[in-house]
Amino acid sequence: MTTRRLLLGAALALPALHATRAQEAWPERPVRMIVPFPPGQAADIFARVMADELSKRWPQRVVVENRAGGAGAIGMDAVARAPADGYTLGIGTSGTLGVNPSVMARLPYDAEKDFAAITNIFTLPLVFVAHPSFEANDIAGFVALAKAQPGRVQYASAGPGTAQHMTAEMLAHRLGLQMQHVPYRGSGPAMADLIAGNVKVMVDSLASALPNIQGGRVKPLAVTGRARTPQLPDVPTVAESVSPGFEALGWSGIVAPAGTPAGVIRKVNADAVAILRDRDVAARMVQLGGFPDPGTPEEYGRFIAAEIAKWREVARAANVRLDG
Repeated sequence: MTTRRLLLGAALALPALHATRAQEAWPERPVRMIVPFPPGQAADIFARVMADELSKRWPQRVVVENRAGGAGAIGMDAVARAPADGYTLGIGTSGTLGVNPSVMARLPYDAEKDFAAITNIFTLPLVFVAHPSFEANDIAGFVALAKAQPGRVQYASAGPGTAQHMTAEMLAHRLGLQMQHVPYRGSGPAMADLIAGNVKVMVDSLASALPNIQGGRVKPLAVTGRARTPQLPDVPTVAESVSPGFEALGWSGIVAPAGTPAGVIRKVNADAVAILRDRDVAARMVQLGGFPDPGTPEEYGRFIAAEIAKWREVARAANVRLDG
């Protein structure tokens, strides 16, 4: 009986042993990191920083794959449906995880159930920017124009249901503005049209807009953080100018398909957090317009839940619904 029990115990332990060894060997092939937006947006910019740094630490490369469309829903659905083996990671954002659950009636994924949270990467303020020829030079002037011309003032965004779009909707709801939303398929195309003068105002992430602000191709009207940003210390906040207490942040973090082995989640988290706490990487992120925001998987999961609740209230108040 003793021998049989020992053999049975050994047999039962083998699957767990194989799983442990597989996780210890991970990654044994390239890891795919899906970004649900086109190149050039903040989510893509910081994902590539992380992919490059992780590739230096791992024996296999992390390959960024852009899958744009559907306000990020197409890319996030691809992450949710991928095998939960650790070889597909996703970049969840304020739009895809925070906003979409409240504005898309037929969202193909469940933001709270279909993903394993790993860590946030960054937070950053958004920024209202304008073509140099635009009549107003600050957000107060923009608001005055919108009030004087109800329904005629336009603003562009990276797409419907994105944090950029919802930030403008939150401002419109708070101040009773009527504006025309001009959605694009990503920040890149919207910024190109803004620089060309085809649209006059845009809400963008600071990271995406900063090079064009610094180059004089667009002018900033206001940032949406609680305080002024060190990258643009002379640009006022929306809160100090026209709407006390106003705050809207963009963010992106790393997720994996639900059911991804806990050992893989812990390894990705540990390496990503170490990268985000590296002084040189952090300085580079600030230079790009963002602020590192490392944390545990549990902290990131709670953060996502809080963002869903926040934007649900905005969507309800502003009556924003999208077909999806």
